Amino acid sequence: MGQPKKQPPKKAERNQVRVVPLLAVLLSGAFVAILNETLLNVAITPIMESFQVGANTAQWLTTSYLLVIAVLVPVSAFLIQRFTTRQLYTAAMTLFGVGTLIAGTAPVFALLLLGRVLQASGTGILIPLFTNVILALIPPERRGRVMGLFGLVIMFAPAVGPTVSGLIVDYLSWRWLFYLVLPIAVIAILYGALSLKNVTEVTRPKMDLISVVLSTIGFGGVVFGFSSAGEGAGGWKDPEVIIALTAGLISLVLFVIRQRKLATPMLDMRVFAYPMFSLAIVVMMIVVMTMFATMIVMPIYLLKVLAFSAVTVGLIMLPGGLINGALSPVMGYLFDKFGPRWLLIPGIVTMTITVFLFRSLDQDTSPLTVVVLHTLLMVSVAMVMMPAQTNGLNQLPPFLYPHGAAIANTLMQVSGAIGTALFVTIMTLGQQRYMEGHPGAADETAALAAGVKQAFTFGFLLGILALILALFVKRVVTSPSKPGEDGPEKTGGFQKEPEMV
Repeated sequence: MGQPKKQPPKKAERNQVRVVPLLAVLLSGAFVAILNETLLNVAITPIMESFQVGANTAQWLTTSYLLVIAVLVPVSAFLIQRFTTRQLYTAAMTLFGVGTLIAGTAPVFALLLLGRVLQASGTGILIPLFTNVILALIPPERRGRVMGLFGLVIMFAPAVGPTVSGLIVDYLSWRWLFYLVLPIAVIAILYGALSLKNVTEVTRPKMDLISVVLSTIGFGGVVFGFSSAGEGAGGWKDPEVIIALTAGLISLVLFVIRQRKLATPMLDMRVFAYPMFSLAIVVMMIVVMTMFATMIVMPIYLLKVLAFSAVTVGLIMLPGGLINGALSPVMGYLFDKFGPRWLLIPGIVTMTITVFLFRSLDQDTSPLTVVVLHTLLMVSVAMVMMPAQTNGLNQLPPFLYPHGAAIANTLMQVSGAIGTALFVTIMTLGQQRYMEGHPGAADETAALAAGVKQAFTFGFLLGILALILALFVKRVVTSPSKPGEDGPEKTGGFQKEPEMV
């Protein structure tokens, strides 16, 4: 019996695309979307006062944002294959713009939360879409520098977010955090609707609802569980944490099993058959765990042990983020020229040594010393993240690009939550052990210092593991298919393993 004919995929309009304007509008959209992840951190207190809500309620402005992104990013592989670049970009920025408008004008907290959820929905689509556009448009030998520009946006936006937020809240109102972003979102929507071309192949796969449900419960449960455990309120014994992690992990196991059986999976697990991609994912997860955890543990240490003011802590953390963003395009250029090993190995060595030196901080440490160490850490992150991700994605055949980008972005969200929870747990346990070992002298500051040092010891061990893995990373050398040669998109199989040097 003959198979029914499939509707032919809509061809990408790559030959009609002006790359620079396209990347400019995508970068501007990504910038405002990522900026919003950290804008509200400083504004939480005035928002609590405006709506008369407690801290536990207000923290959902941050938690819901992370949860929605964790749920949507895995679905992005399906969306990118189902809709055109213009449709997805316009929809993502419209969701973000409408959410911004609702949040800025919200008369009650529930509407503010709804606005944040809509903003996160747009961000969850936009980030993997940008990665796929780069993979579709930019040849492998030039991807590093373009991914470096994306890295600049990813790191620069959250680095300046708290500073910009503090100035706006002090001199205007927290609502202006949304008002000032709205015009940029509107311009991006108009440009996308009028002139954006399609650069990805639309194959219109069918939606598997069971996969969507399992993915939502799985990734959402894991991120929520680890995030809640890391907040330190009820810790790992909190029933919410236990239920969320149990449901999440079980759902993820069922999700992976189902993806391996489906003819057209929502997330194609065959990406892990490519060794450089798998290696890149593990290295990136370790680095993200260390970075996110340091961003949580360091302020606690600076505020409570070194007794720095909140303003000083913000200024200490700012240079590292700015320098990281500024170096990302440079690292991209170096990656294109020399490959990943010359960046990954020195970068991970620098990260490992820096985390170890964090253990030596004491009450006599000067702010300048902390600035230098934090900046070195962020420089090392710039040397590792973009080269590892680009090299890993380069090994995938084009038909797996959406799946590789979705899996990479999803696991970065998950590893950030896991790293924060693990570091905070180790810090808390170390603090408790110190108090138990010094029952006569209940010095909470010394106990906290002991706990933080144990957390950084764990980070040092993670760095050693990442360094061992980085020794096996090799540069992926891709070669274009010969004319008339069937690629894996047509056969459904794997490309021949690329040559590596």
